[in-house]
Amino acid sequence: MPDVPDDAGPPLKPPSPGVLDKYHGDEVRPLYTGRVRVSGGTAGHGRASGVVVSDDGALALDLRLPPALGGPGGGSNPEQLLAAGYAACFHGAMMLLAARAGLMLVDACIDVGVTFSRDPIDGLYLLSAEVEAYLPGMEAAVAAELVRNTERVCPYAKMFRNGITHVVSVVPTTAPSSP
Repeated sequence: MPDVPDDAGPPLKPPSPGVLDKYHGDEVRPLYTGRVRVSGGTAGHGRASGVVVSDDGALALDLRLPPALGGPGGGSNPEQLLAAGYAACFHGAMMLLAARAGLMLVDACIDVGVTFSRDPIDGLYLLSAEVEAYLPGMEAAVAAELVRNTERVCPYAKMFRNGITHVVSVVPTTAPSSP
């Protein structure tokens, strides 16, 4: 997969490895909530012709069914978006762990595949994920330990392993004008 260059601007810096320090508290401490809104688009169906926009406007894209699901393609889809979040988080956690351990990673990348499947248990659907870490020039045992440790730290890996707390609700019939 090709690398996409960063936009021109001030140099971006990674967070400090100190973000890996353990939290000691009695309750979950929220740090950030990403919000998006999906509308149905021309077909009135979020997955087939939806439009996704983040509350800050930084993410705005068309959703389309991929050809494998009978659609035309030409837009992103929920599996790609989930895979992107997982890969970005896993890569970031891995880089922080490597920095903390004094390991130099050069051209490291993470590929994530999220698969939408039929579920033989209930006859409906399920998701699965596969993560591949590419760590050029790193000794195999060191790479394996780094990836194992990253899997323990990355909240996306934790979500796929343990599930996630979620709440689904119906809100008043008048939707707010923006997410």
